[in-house]
Amino acid sequence: MDSMSCYVGLMSGTSLDGIDAVLVDFENASGRTLKTAYVPYHPEIKQTLLDLHFSKAGELEQSLLAANQLARLYAEAVNQLLDGTDVTPRAIGCHGQTIRHRPELGYTLQLNNPALLAELTGIDVVADFRNRDIAAGGQGAPLVPAFHQAVFADSDTPRAIINIGGISNITHLSGTNVTGFDCGPGNLLLDAWCERHTGAPYDKDGAWAREGEVSNSLLDKLLSNDFLQLAPPKSTGRDLFNMAWLEHQISATAQAKDVQATLVEFAARCISDAITRHCADVREIYLCGGGTHNGLLVQRLTHHLPHISAASTEKLGIAPDWVEAIAFAWLAKQTMERRPSNIPEVTGAAGPRILGAVYPA
Repeated sequence: MDSMSCYVGLMSGTSLDGIDAVLVDFENASGRTLKTAYVPYHPEIKQTLLDLHFSKAGELEQSLLAANQLARLYAEAVNQLLDGTDVTPRAIGCHGQTIRHRPELGYTLQLNNPALLAELTGIDVVADFRNRDIAAGGQGAPLVPAFHQAVFADSDTPRAIINIGGISNITHLSGTNVTGFDCGPGNLLLDAWCERHTGAPYDKDGAWAREGEVSNSLLDKLLSNDFLQLAPPKSTGRDLFNMAWLEHQISATAQAKDVQATLVEFAARCISDAITRHCADVREIYLCGGGTHNGLLVQRLTHHLPHISAASTEKLGIAPDWVEAIAFAWLAKQTMERRPSNIPEVTGAAGPRILGAVYPA
């Protein structure tokens, strides 16, 4: 095995649960996963990151200190990943932790200190993937559709890859055409509401939501959000969908478990409505991300798309928990090889661009 074909991918998403790390050998185009690791966020760093989503006094210094903390956690994940191997990867692809995403205003912010990460690991780091696309007039997200096209496309069958993370996003693969977009909240509101009312970080398999009943009036209010009516390209995050927004929609008499049940239905409808409106030819859907473990959410999603076959990306050869981290290993490879990795039809950018900034070890 040639170490020069090996890359590390690091992903810490909107769910704020921790860091996924993968070691991938790209000797062949689709890649081969050699090893995985996971480093959870401790409650203090998670709360700091949540706080930094909103403006407050001292946020500049706090964000820089948090970036240093994250770099050390990323290095811990890399060391854990490479322990016991004889591989020296060509580069690390590190997305960083998004705390602001406002492409309509021309900016996005992912906390990270890639220079420190390169110093701590002795490995070249590729980071800051979104800003080049935004500079070209794009949304800077989603970035994974190019990877999905490379490894999941089928020329004969239109299909959609659905990542249910904190925010859900869809990649539509139809022949040689690729589109992709964020379609609304996935686990973000579900996890936050569950933690507030039960103390658990997430509702395992949707068990608590199953005890409640869907409120149609609340569901209608949630589904009326302007973002959901927009045509792609589009992207979103905690800047729009957050607990303050949710609380504004809920009546004072609402039962907590009914809200949870309604949020599951909302997450499923965000995806199914988007498939119906924007991906009408799709015959197969493949799910990845943490939401694949919520049985009730998957059940409701397939209920709304009865004529489309559904499976996890495991069926296509990649475990659903690791798709995004592998994608950032692939994006780092594209950068190191000076190949474009955005899709203008997905992000709205003026054209193909080489993404990412390289921090040599």
